[in-house]
Amino acid sequence: MILGASIYQVPLIRTAGRMGLQTIVASIPGDYPGFSDADKVYFINTTDKAGILEVARAEGISGICTSGTDVAVATIGYVNEQMGLAGVSEAAAVRACDKYEMKEAFRQGGVSASRFIKVTTPEEAYKAADEIGYPVVVKCVDSSGSRGINVVESREHLREAYNEAVKYSRQKYVLVEEKLGGVEIGVDGMVQDGEIRLIAPHQKYTYKYNGATIPAGHSYPYYCSDRVRAEIEHQVSLAVRALGLDNCAFNSDVFVDGEDVYIIEMGGRAGATCIPELTSIHYGFDFYEKMIQNALGLKVDLDAGDERVPCMAKLLMSPVDGTISDIDEARFDELRAEGNVIALDYGVGHAVEKMYNGTTRIGHIIARTDDEAAVDAIMDEIYGAICVDGKNMKELWNR
Repeated sequence: MILGASIYQVPLIRTAGRMGLQTIVASIPGDYPGFSDADKVYFINTTDKAGILEVARAEGISGICTSGTDVAVATIGYVNEQMGLAGVSEAAAVRACDKYEMKEAFRQGGVSASRFIKVTTPEEAYKAADEIGYPVVVKCVDSSGSRGINVVESREHLREAYNEAVKYSRQKYVLVEEKLGGVEIGVDGMVQDGEIRLIAPHQKYTYKYNGATIPAGHSYPYYCSDRVRAEIEHQVSLAVRALGLDNCAFNSDVFVDGEDVYIIEMGGRAGATCIPELTSIHYGFDFYEKMIQNALGLKVDLDAGDERVPCMAKLLMSPVDGTISDIDEARFDELRAEGNVIALDYGVGHAVEKMYNGTTRIGHIIARTDDEAAVDAIMDEIYGAICVDGKNMKELWNR
C-alpha cells in the first residue's frame, strides 16, 4: 500500500509494479498522476489513520510506505503497529512528523541543533524572537515542501510569518527557531533492524522567495573533509536514534558551518526533489526498490560497487501563474538524447502556478554530472521550449 499519488509517489508505485506487487494507492481525489499506475485506488485522506487501517486490513496488505511527503508517515506508523508490519513505528513517526516533538527528541538525544521555542500566540512569538535574537525562523511544525516556514529578519514581519505558519498547520502551535549559519545540505539514508545501513550526504540547491527557502535540487557527491564527513555521520546517527527511526528510509536537512554540523530536521521517509533517483544513480542500486523491500520486512542489500557516479537534479518552476500554451517536444527529445532525464509534470492546456513553495514544481531534470553551470544551461534550453499564455518561459524568467 502506498500513501499518496503525487509526482513523488509515482516512481514508488511503478517500482512496486515492476517487482510484481499489487499496488493499492490511497489519496484524496485530485489531479494526481499516480492513480493511473495503481492496481487499486482508494479516495481517502492519508492522515485518516482509522480509514487507512480499515482499507489495509480489508486488502490484507503486506507492507505500507510513501516517499517525498511527511503528512502520511504517522499513518504508516499506526498501520504498521496495528497490523504487525515491518516499517517505522507509530511513536517514531509522530516524532518525525511534528517538528516540536522532533526538536525535543534532538535536545534529549544530544543532537546538535538550533535553539527553539514553542509558541501558541503572536505575542508569545514576539517574546520568543526577542529571546533568541533576530533573524529567526518561524516554522509550521507539520508541513513539508517549505510551506509555512519563513526567515524573519525583524519584528515588523513576525506576525505575518506566524499567521502563515498557523495557516499551513493542523496544530495550534508553531516554532520560533534560531537561524543557523553555514551551508545547507541534505543527508538521506536507510535504517533496518536497528542498524543504519546508509548515510548519504548530498549538495542542496535552493530558491529564495519572499523570505522562504524553497528546495530547488540536489547533487552527488558532497565534497568535504574526512573530519566533516565523520561529524555529519555522527550527528545524523544521533538524530536517527533520538527519533527512534527504524525499518525506513530517512531524509534530513543539515547545516555545515566550518567543521560544525547541525541537524535542522529529519523525516522518516525518503526525500523529494529526485533524491531517490540521484541516490540510485550515485550508488548503483534502485533506492525505491530498497524502500519497498524494507517496508515488506525483506533484508535490504545496500552494497554498492566502488564507482560513485556524479549526478544532479533540479526542479523546473514557473515564474508566473498561467496555462501552458506550447511545448517544443522536438527540442526536448534532442536534450534527452544527450543523456538527460527531463520530465514535465503537465502538458499543453494545464494550469501552472507561480513558484512559492516546493509543491509548485512543473517538472525536473536529472543529469549525470556535478557541473551546476552545465545543468543550468540545459534548464535555460528547457524553459526556452515552453510557453505560458503565449509567452516564452525563458524570457519570463529573465525579466
